[in-house]
Amino acid sequence: MLDGADPADEPFPLLIAVTPSPTERIRLAERLDGIAPLLLVADLDELRRLIAAPQQLAGTPPEPAPAAPSDALVIDSARSTARCEGREIDLTRLEHDLLTCLTTAPVRVWSYEELHRSVWRDEGLERKADVQSLVKRLRRKLQDLGTGATIEAVRGVGLRLTDRQEPRIGRA
Repeated sequence: MLDGADPADEPFPLLIAVTPSPTERIRLAERLDGIAPLLLVADLDELRRLIAAPQQLAGTPPEPAPAAPSDALVIDSARSTARCEGREIDLTRLEHDLLTCLTTAPVRVWSYEELHRSVWRDEGLERKADVQSLVKRLRRKLQDLGTGATIEAVRGVGLRLTDRQEPRIGRA
């Protein structure tokens, strides 16, 4: 610090980690303890709210958050739920982690091995049956939720999240 400089003007190192997994946040906190101040958040929306908080306290009106379409699939990592069109379902940790993984790159086709490593966080135990069983339960929950999103198998490659709307049959 320069002589006469105000310590409040000095930048300090701050580590920010964004991960939806509570287990991963705990692991990061343990590994990075004492290195620098650490901010752990579940998603970028939570980080934006935290950054906007000082502005709100100072009386500066926050920028309005873009509203999600009413038919959008919204994953609430803090509560481990998914919402769509006013309906909500609870997700297990594995279902939450799989759905979060698939939504990070919805057009991408994920191999069973990649999904197993991302969701179960283990190496060398990539069992296709584990992933298939979890996908079956999650597909059912997504259908019960009423979203057009589903998990599609790509033969010989893996899985991806799609937003295929099934035609609705009805009378006008």
